[in-house]
Amino acid sequence: MDTVALGIFLTAAVGLLGSPSPAIAALIAVGRARGLVGGLPYFLGLQLGLATAAGITAAGLFSLLAAFPSALRVMTIAATVYLIYLAYRIASSPVGETAQASNGAHASPAAGFLLGVTNPKAYLAFASLLASYTVIKGSAQQDTLTKWFLLVAVMIVVDIVWLYVGAFLRGLMLSPNSERVLNVTLGLTVLIAAGLAFV
Repeated sequence: MDTVALGIFLTAAVGLLGSPSPAIAALIAVGRARGLVGGLPYFLGLQLGLATAAGITAAGLFSLLAAFPSALRVMTIAATVYLIYLAYRIASSPVGETAQASNGAHASPAAGFLLGVTNPKAYLAFASLLASYTVIKGSAQQDTLTKWFLLVAVMIVVDIVWLYVGAFLRGLMLSPNSERVLNVTLGLTVLIAAGLAFV
């Protein structure tokens, strides 16, 4: 194993996967709405979706999808529609005492999986990382598999940190007006992140 390449790969992975994106904006919002424990089902669904997307990319199927622009367009539309819905749900979330009773359907494991597996930005990040930095020399298959495992591990660590940031925001004692402003801000953050990722 090339330790220098491994270090560079991990640094690049943390930078790419930990930078602002629709998934991270969604994690912060879900953590804010449901707390750390309540947000775990969404987190797990998202991780499964992202791991699937990374696996598809590692298997070379993303290149096949990229050959069919209509398939990528459908994925982008599906992710965008969901993110618009998510942004609305976050911005219009109840505040004050009713906020604690709100379930937040947008935080289901299925919703997290959908975002993870249809996110074109994630596919591009995975393709970029998997195509560079040879960590295991002499075996392309072993190198790709190792990088897939490393990507999944990085995603889990980075995303749980962002979920915790959202949960931390939930613990702040805010007035109803401040809560509403925060909810709207988080909703707009999801829309902006989606726009930057998909435009």
